[in-house]
Amino acid sequence: MKSKLTLVLIITAISTLLFACSPASKQVSVEVSCDDFIKLPPEERAISKEIEVPVDSSFTVTLCSNPSTGFQWSETAQISDQTVLQLVDHKFVPPEKTGVEGAPGQETWTFKALEKGTSVISMEYSRPWEGGEKGTWTFNLTVVVK
Repeated sequence: MKSKLTLVLIITAISTLLFACSPASKQVSVEVSCDDFIKLPPEERAISKEIEVPVDSSFTVTLCSNPSTGFQWSETAQISDQTVLQLVDHKFVPPEKTGVEGAPGQETWTFKALEKGTSVISMEYSRPWEGGEKGTWTFNLTVVVK
């Protein structure tokens, strides 16, 4: 009886470990720094990436942002197919206390994968006021939901 209980406990522990390590439980995140954009030639400051995520999962996109310069990312991301993806949250995260005036922070968007398909998320870093610079940096993310 004791050996059966031990065997059940071992199988339960192994199953729990396997489930915790499965790809479905992994949080997908895409991050792009200011340096990633700055190192590109000025006429080509666009970054495109692609990810795969499972249906019903969430993922984040984090982009460098420095509103002290007057620039900011699009408030709402352009989503090519809103039946596939949904924007859940968007927030600015200020820089950690670095003691450097004008240090960049980050903007983070959280998306949810609604159904199988492909959708493209597009964002633009601009000075949004009338007459301000538009599309200084662009970011495109192709998301394949499986």
